[in-house]
Amino acid sequence: MQSKAQIDQVLRQKCDAEEIPGVVAVAASGSEVLYQGAFGKRDLSKDDPMTVDSVFWIASMTKAVTTAGAMQLVEQGKLSLDDPIGKVLPDLASPQVLEGFDAEGEPRLRPAKHPITLRHLMTHTAGFCYDLWNGDMGRYLEKTGLPGIISCQNAALKTPIMTDPGTRWEYGINIDFVGKAIEAASGTRLDAYLRDNLFTPLGMSDTGFKITDDMRRRVVGMHARGEGGAVAPLPFELEQNPEFHMGGGGLYGTAGDYIKFCQMILNKGRGNGNQLLKPETVALMAQNHIGDLVMTKMVSAAPIYTNDVDLYPDMVKKWGLSFLINTAQTPEGRSPGSLAWAGLANTYFWIDPARDVAGVILMQMLPFGDQKCLEAFAGFERGVYDGLDAAGGRKAA
Repeated sequence: MQSKAQIDQVLRQKCDAEEIPGVVAVAASGSEVLYQGAFGKRDLSKDDPMTVDSVFWIASMTKAVTTAGAMQLVEQGKLSLDDPIGKVLPDLASPQVLEGFDAEGEPRLRPAKHPITLRHLMTHTAGFCYDLWNGDMGRYLEKTGLPGIISCQNAALKTPIMTDPGTRWEYGINIDFVGKAIEAASGTRLDAYLRDNLFTPLGMSDTGFKITDDMRRRVVGMHARGEGGAVAPLPFELEQNPEFHMGGGGLYGTAGDYIKFCQMILNKGRGNGNQLLKPETVALMAQNHIGDLVMTKMVSAAPIYTNDVDLYPDMVKKWGLSFLINTAQTPEGRSPGSLAWAGLANTYFWIDPARDVAGVILMQMLPFGDQKCLEAFAGFERGVYDGLDAAGGRKAA
């Protein structure tokens, strides 16, 4: 790729200036890797340089993978997008909406007006939220003593919803329930299901909920940006023996593994010589499933973990199964109708079927939506499209 030097320079400069600790980026077409690079350090408290096979907590990049696993079961008729999910997950059979708190600070709940469906869960329209972006949920957890979702305790899933199913987009714990639905429909624990039905067939040998001894040697340390912008190591690791595997954010993996998943989507469900999803299923996943609803700004209720998130503020954004869909071309060159999402520790990916290109960029830093990390992502993505344009082989759509 002609722009390799351009991308290298952007990412190396960010690390040399200590704006970010370290980064791995990979871009690919459906048939070949177009770029890969690793810069900086795995952990600022150690000397190990970042390598392309470094292992990251990919957090909410887990969501698209879990959803793909569930869509396999939809194809087999074991799950339905539009039946009440309470048939599969009794805990969701009679959801309660949190309407606020009374004068004594007690939660006010009412029954939801509609049942929750798998489609609602996959599109973040079921009404569930994350306390990171919803202060009322933070208050509810405090009042009830329920653990947060990151605990991977089943009790963390006992929360009410914030709005009636199907009435608004709100980012939340929905895909953890999609993981539970996979377990109920397949009779298999989520880790084993994804391993057998996605990771092994795709050759994603460095991805899983549990950090193996081999992965442990390459794991990247978490960092946090403090007051004044300085970056410092932050001890963090997900529970390695969880009560449930967090389908919404539990995976650890490498950029090289995740790009294989992206290539499978580019190749209409085919990867590593295996057809994992039908072409029509992949096409379905890439469509807008929220109708007239839109993805809204995510306003932080927990500034140490996340900034406000408002990607492409002037653009209408839709949601597929389970991807962000941009409706116009982005400043970096991403085609309308592309698929993307991210993980809390500043990991990002996009899949652009119109240009036959996908990219993954992984950092390990809080809070989410960090400006320097977003600059690295934008520089990487712009370089990828500059390379495509210079090659001329994949003209702009």
